[in-house]
Amino acid sequence: MSLGTFFLRRAARLPKRLFRARRHPNFMIPMRDGVQLETVLFTPRVESRFPTVLMRVPYGLGGFATAAEAYAERGYIAVVQACRGTGKSEGEFDPLSNERNDGLDTLDWIKAQPWFDGRLGTTGPSYLGYAQWAICDALPAASAMAIKVSSAEFRSIVFPGGGFHLQLWLSWIQVIEGIRTQPFRFARSIGNGSIERKTLAASMVLPLTNADRRATGHDVPFWKDWLTHSIGNDTFWHDLDHTHRIGARTPPTSFVSGWYDFMLDQLLRDYEALTDAGRPTRLTVGPWWHVSPELQYEGVRDTLAWMNAELKADRSGLRDKPVRLFLSGREEWRDFDAYPPGAPESQVWHLHPDQVLSQRPVKASPPDTYRYDPADPTPSIGGGMFAFTGAGPVDQAPLEKRSDVLVFTSEPLFADTTIIGNVRAIIYARASIPEADLFVRLSDVDPTGKSINICDGYLRKTAADPATPDNVWKLSLRLNATAHCFRRDHRLRLVVASGAHPRFARNTGTSEPFGTATKLVPMDMEIFHDPDRPSAIHLPVYEL
Repeated sequence: MSLGTFFLRRAARLPKRLFRARRHPNFMIPMRDGVQLETVLFTPRVESRFPTVLMRVPYGLGGFATAAEAYAERGYIAVVQACRGTGKSEGEFDPLSNERNDGLDTLDWIKAQPWFDGRLGTTGPSYLGYAQWAICDALPAASAMAIKVSSAEFRSIVFPGGGFHLQLWLSWIQVIEGIRTQPFRFARSIGNGSIERKTLAASMVLPLTNADRRATGHDVPFWKDWLTHSIGNDTFWHDLDHTHRIGARTPPTSFVSGWYDFMLDQLLRDYEALTDAGRPTRLTVGPWWHVSPELQYEGVRDTLAWMNAELKADRSGLRDKPVRLFLSGREEWRDFDAYPPGAPESQVWHLHPDQVLSQRPVKASPPDTYRYDPADPTPSIGGGMFAFTGAGPVDQAPLEKRSDVLVFTSEPLFADTTIIGNVRAIIYARASIPEADLFVRLSDVDPTGKSINICDGYLRKTAADPATPDNVWKLSLRLNATAHCFRRDHRLRLVVASGAHPRFARNTGTSEPFGTATKLVPMDMEIFHDPDRPSAIHLPVYEL
């Protein structure tokens, strides 16, 4: 047992090791075009047949080698490979583009090894999950997958609601480049907020085409390529979308995510597609965001339990019901037979004048208004961000005090109200210019007045959208999934704004492209709440 696996076992509460593990010297595996990919192999130090676990990683081999060693200590042959153009692998890193072919070539290599016994598991979070989906229809018959905070396609993640997920990509290129150029210095900086500060500073200077240089100190080729070719280009995304591979040939799959992960809805979509196809699935969603340490530990625990069940016929580590959800507000776990757990009651809460949110019918009233200035964009405060600091549930006071947001609050609740799934918002709005964003967030206000964000949704309108009567838009937003209990004497609060920067790139108010826009135009927004235009939110309520 290495020092790394000793601490991992304690932090992740892993079962005791079964074997000592051997790390073999790193070697290179050739791909079909001659490029060679750096790979490391861990095996138990006994002569026997074991299942294989594969991880394909764009972050170098060091970070995931400890997990691989832990798998080997518990009876698996673990293969970790650096994706093309990362670590010491040859070629150029072009995100998402090579994972299908390189993954297939790696599968062929594994199948040809004398130690491979026909049983194969794939595992890993985020990009590692996408690399699994890229080959999910080509895995051997005796296979299993463990997908963590990931998606089979990334177009909807890069362009949520028609906008641009700026914080994700500006922060992620710092991760990729930091690991590549200065790994130890980068590792020390993760928790001090420097990535988030650089992301914000780089995002506030236009044009965005040069933001890579401001964030990392040099040009990042794929950043400029994506800003130039990926926006509104169906051809660019066609071969990068692997959702069509999910089906009857997909191995049994376990899914892990967090209610504050920015890929949660996509992961739930993939889970539901695979479940509907009749394949064995398991789902765990906790109170986590994308890089929560406990989520990473749960991912390792879940991988071991799932691979033991599917590849070793040892189901002792599985819970009785396939779905486990953390219910915030009550701060407890609940197990279900399915997700969603049956049909909810739809509870409608209307926006009213005087900052009121109520189930009462609306009456005639003038709209509420605010002014959005992209030179001072409404900030992102907590929620489903790709961030090492500041993501997840956060006190919303700094956001709710701003003049460019509207805040609607209910009376104290008479009874606990539990929601599971996606809150939907129907907002009637009119902007003074054709280009405008809408951001909606639902929060829980406790008896002391502290407001904590629960879920949110975002949408971008452009001049290309169809005209509407009186230029009033009826906007339908699907807030990210959640499971939360608003306790008695707590209040619901809805924030309506036109930005959450730099999580979503600020709307400049013009039709200029994301990458080259330089002009900033302020916008006045009207939010309606009258009988003809009854803005409201629809809650998926369950009696538990």
